[in-house]
Amino acid sequence: MPQQPSEHAYPPLFTATGDSLVIADFRPRRQKAPRRQKAPRLHKAPHRRTTPYHRLFTIPGTRAFTVGNLLARLPMGMFSVSAVIMIAGSRGSYALAGAVTATGLAATALVAPWTARLVDRHGQARIAVPATAFALLGSVALLLCVRFGAPDWTLFAAEAATATTPNTGGMSRARWAHLLRDDPAAAHTANSFEQAADELCFMLGPVCAAFLCGTFFPEAGTLVAGVLMMTGVLIFAAQRSTEPPPQPRTPSKSPLLAAGMPPLLLCFLATGAVFGSMEVVTIAFADAQGHRSAAGAVLALQAAGSCVAGLLYGARKPTGPAERRHPLCLAAMTALLTLPLLAASLTASLAALAGALLLAGAATAPTMVTGMTLVQQRTPEGRLNEGMTLAVTGLLGGIACGSATGGWMVEHISATAGYGVPVAAAGSALAISLTIRPTLSRLRAR
Repeated sequence: MPQQPSEHAYPPLFTATGDSLVIADFRPRRQKAPRRQKAPRLHKAPHRRTTPYHRLFTIPGTRAFTVGNLLARLPMGMFSVSAVIMIAGSRGSYALAGAVTATGLAATALVAPWTARLVDRHGQARIAVPATAFALLGSVALLLCVRFGAPDWTLFAAEAATATTPNTGGMSRARWAHLLRDDPAAAHTANSFEQAADELCFMLGPVCAAFLCGTFFPEAGTLVAGVLMMTGVLIFAAQRSTEPPPQPRTPSKSPLLAAGMPPLLLCFLATGAVFGSMEVVTIAFADAQGHRSAAGAVLALQAAGSCVAGLLYGARKPTGPAERRHPLCLAAMTALLTLPLLAASLTASLAALAGALLLAGAATAPTMVTGMTLVQQRTPEGRLNEGMTLAVTGLLGGIACGSATGGWMVEHISATAGYGVPVAAAGSALAISLTIRPTLSRLRAR
């Protein structure tokens, strides 16, 4: 094996050139290893924490259909107030105004389930747009009849024509249920967001209607509400990528006949009585204290408490099945509704009542979210819009019954005693929920 030559094999050579001594070194040179460069330090991007609501709206198309739906839903809180102001201001009769709006409410309760069935069968875009346009014609007809002094019966006919208004909140929930069918936790968050949106529209709608009718002219509230509703439905219907597929020939039976659904709808009826009685009694109590104009703001505080509670409830992962959470939410609602009764009885102060209503509203959204979850679970496949519209119909019926009962209590006993009606209604809903809980548990276990 050849050996490597040593450094002594190459002695240096000395030579002289003129007056200079030159030394030539022939030893092999060793290349120095290149200095290792330090790797650049990588700066890690800060971890951005996302909320469950942020994750909802990362799904393509959800922001657009939500914006359109909110535009369409806000007028639902404007039409009734606008009609009352418009009719009472022109005809000088709150009784006539109340009867006309009650007619529209009753007609909607009858027609809405059929409209929802058509939505399930033919698709949201194909049904919602013409149904909204027909309802808008009814609102415009009501406005013209009031403006030009038409006979009173024409007001009832025009208001009844608005019954084809589609359940925009139900259609939005149906889209979330379709998009999140494999993610129950995200569906819970979406339902909570929708309930918070309902409460927000309930707060802002009457305020906007009163401002428009009082600032401009009595018909302004109805006009603006009609434009917003039609615009919102058009934007909503244009988002076809998130629309649930229609079920033209579903073998499923009506949601009204589904196992566990009838008693659940009775529970919604009792819950609606809470809302209807609370509104009438609070207006009467504020009037008795000489602050009737403040009743709207006081009721808005209850909606605000519900809105905040709904968002917080949706940000948490649900614990346990919905049939177990529902009676717990109703128990909390029943307990918290005693606060307005105590505030009115012990203090007779509108400020104390406002604080009590703010706290009492904290149980409303969780109760409604859990109830709607149960409705979605019990509704047969392909009939989701119809099932949720039946729940809304139950609420509307309860609101009418609660308003009548609360009004009777105020007129024959006192406004303070009227606050016992919401407590009794919530207690009834709790009793129904406890009764049907074993049935719902068995149905879920199948």
